[in-house]
Amino acid sequence: MGMGSDMYRQQILDHYKNPRNHGELDEKTYSHAGENPMCGDEIAIDVKLDDDEETIERVAFRGDGCAISQASASMLSQKLPGMSVAEMREMDRDDIIDMLGVDISPMRVKCAVLAEKVVQDGVEIYEGEKNLDKTSTEE
Repeated sequence: MGMGSDMYRQQILDHYKNPRNHGELDEKTYSHAGENPMCGDEIAIDVKLDDDEETIERVAFRGDGCAISQASASMLSQKLPGMSVAEMREMDRDDIIDMLGVDISPMRVKCAVLAEKVVQDGVEIYEGEKNLDKTSTEE
């Protein structure tokens, strides 16, 4: 790994130590939580949709866990506003790993994708497509 990956590692540490959009939204369209039992990561995400209910307006998160899970949630909270719900639902593991900018070991992928899974499950619950109390990275 070259100098570029060091820059991304620093970015992950910065998001972990200084998370963006950390907290709760006063006005939210939906809120959902999830966990990665293997690592102990926990994340809750609030999403506010525009009036059209097709565009993400704001995102906030809170939780505890490893640097990868918390940095991923912080970075995702910056990436999602302005994105359509359809685009967010299309996101996958590769999009999250690209966003983080570093190679993630197979054991850490569940940490990295927790926030993505929580926000996607949350909208499916909100739209009545899924009935789930809490998202888990364990099937």
